[in-house]
Amino acid sequence: MQSKLLRGTFILTLGTILSKVLGLIYVIPFFQIVGREGTVLYQYSYVPYTVFISIATAGVPLAVSKFISKYNALEEYAVGRKLFKSGIVVMLTTGFLAFLVMYLAAPTLAEMSTGGDANLKNVTTVMRAVSFALIVVPFMSLIRGYFQGHQSMGPSALSQVVEQIVRIAFVLLGAFVVMKFLNGKIVTAVSVATFAAFIGAIGGLAVLFWYWYKRKPYLDELLEHDKGTINISLKEIYKEIILYSFPFVLVGIANPLFQAIDQFTFSKALVQIGFTEQVADSFFSMLNFESHKIVIIPVSLATAFSLTLVPSITKAFVEGDKKSMVHQLNQSFQVLLFLTLPAAIGLSLLAEPVYTVFYQHDVMGTEVLRAYAPVAILFSLYSVTAAILQGINEQRFTVLSLLVGLLIKLSLNIPLIKMMETRGAVLATTLGYTAAIIINLIVIKTFARYPFRIVWRRSLLIGIFAGLMWAVTEGVYRVLLLFLSPESKIQSVIIILLCAAIGAAVYFYLGVKSGLISRLFGSRFDRLMTKIKLPGRRRTVEN
Repeated sequence: MQSKLLRGTFILTLGTILSKVLGLIYVIPFFQIVGREGTVLYQYSYVPYTVFISIATAGVPLAVSKFISKYNALEEYAVGRKLFKSGIVVMLTTGFLAFLVMYLAAPTLAEMSTGGDANLKNVTTVMRAVSFALIVVPFMSLIRGYFQGHQSMGPSALSQVVEQIVRIAFVLLGAFVVMKFLNGKIVTAVSVATFAAFIGAIGGLAVLFWYWYKRKPYLDELLEHDKGTINISLKEIYKEIILYSFPFVLVGIANPLFQAIDQFTFSKALVQIGFTEQVADSFFSMLNFESHKIVIIPVSLATAFSLTLVPSITKAFVEGDKKSMVHQLNQSFQVLLFLTLPAAIGLSLLAEPVYTVFYQHDVMGTEVLRAYAPVAILFSLYSVTAAILQGINEQRFTVLSLLVGLLIKLSLNIPLIKMMETRGAVLATTLGYTAAIIINLIVIKTFARYPFRIVWRRSLLIGIFAGLMWAVTEGVYRVLLLFLSPESKIQSVIIILLCAAIGAAVYFYLGVKSGLISRLFGSRFDRLMTKIKLPGRRRTVEN
């Protein structure tokens, strides 16, 4: 059973990571097709959509899977089927209502977002195009949760990947046809691209329907073994689902809400200090779309790896095994920092060639990415600390930490933007996330009685290794700039590959020689080292 659970978690994590990687790669050709004017419109529509969809679905798959898994363990299979049947109607209804709200509110949301009237009609159009996906996605998330509740992660993972592939194919093909063959307007191309969210959802739903058709005989057979001793009302079912899903909704919606604050204040603040609406919109795209897309990938990888440890934390906390819980918490924080810190430093250092490869050579875009990259560490820490709060059953404090973080961001965003322009928005996000993380850490220390002593020491060690990696990579980068230009895409790729390879080699070597990697990743890493016969590894880091 444990092996099946781990395998399922791995499959779902792999599907999520692959989906996010695909979500990054497509921005390279998409930017070349629609340019910055197109990405501005695209991002203006996607932030509100992400908030809507996060509220509607962020906690649904996990909450439904947790509910069904609970009652399946009691052999009360009919309870889960009862939820599923009523849930289909509920999710279709709420999805359609969410679509109507966003579609009808699009003019108001557009007016709140833009710094003037020039883009108002276009932003409204693309917002309405993306809103159609709200009809399908909540319904799809319910089916994913139902399968996950039966310990079947393959349908969710494959549907995520197929949804992303279909969406991206429609985005690129649709935008390309509109711009190159139909000589259409930017707003038309971007509207087609945002409507792709609906098409992608249909693709993901088709995969789930196929799995349902194949597995329905088995699921029906389970009903024949139902004990039938529990009679739970729909009101009680949905009360339990809401309690399960609320913490996941908060974690899922945190980043979109921070982005929404930028969307509703950023361009207007810049216009107020003398920038034109077009320039303000371009800066907004650099921050909220172009840089964010790059920064979020190392965050996703590190967070996904760290969150696999959270079930172990929950188990240890429930059983009162403090020693095991402290060990799992140590592992979560250290793995997170070990993976995220060098990635953030590397992105900041290589901001110019990275930005050139993904988009185009742009001095301002480079500066935005360089300033924004370190915030990746905070994004990761917030996700993991919020998940740990749920693991120790103190998820109520997630509401407090998120509200404090958002209040700081909202209070400081406009003044800091007026003082520091784009860097001001980055600083406001940094301060907001920092406050939220500090609250989460205080709660973890108080209620889990967790000593941060080892994490502080390991963090210092990881920081030293990352600093040495940065020094070596910086030197290599400076030398390469004598021969290669970051203004060229091809030469930028060469710069990135060489610097990343050397930086990773230095960081990896320091981790191996100190024994840190072995402590973090355990016996699997030891077996790998034995296979490749890497000599000289020493265990010098205390556990």
